[in-house]
Amino acid sequence: MNISFVPVETPEQIARLAALAREIWTEHFTSIIGAAQVEYMLEKFQSAPALQAQLAQQGYRYYFLAAQGREIGYTGIRPDGEKLFLSKLYLRREERKKGYASQTFEFLEKLCRENGWRAIWLTVNRHNDDTVAVYRARGFSVVREQAADIGGGFVMDDYIMEKPVANETEGEKKA
Repeated sequence: MNISFVPVETPEQIARLAALAREIWTEHFTSIIGAAQVEYMLEKFQSAPALQAQLAQQGYRYYFLAAQGREIGYTGIRPDGEKLFLSKLYLRREERKKGYASQTFEFLEKLCRENGWRAIWLTVNRHNDDTVAVYRARGFSVVREQAADIGGGFVMDDYIMEKPVANETEGEKKA
């Protein structure tokens, strides 16, 4: 089943995105980083005010992933020089392992080709084994490790992963 990518632009959409983030993060990350850090990160990075600031002032773009008229997840991106930073890619638990992440990567790679970005990079918690495996399967490799103090006594212990994306001309030369 194909999904659509719906830009998040209005205050009402931002509020729905914050609620969806809370649902997904609480379910997925509590066992990895603990409830206190999940709550802190939701407020700091995924609350409606934080999302609004990212959209209005920091160059982020958010998209709902929608299937059968239902928001099943979301992605957040930000251009970063010649690369695209994949900040967020989350699916509701019941929507995982249905090919939606693959469709999202295809969408992001198309954006890269259209905009001349040469790679996609991201951060992922080093203990989020299933997600690291998904990224590796999609051609991402670890380029470094990072421990970032995010305040509140919390640290994000991440891999920085990256995948090159050939532009149309390079892709045609290889074919």
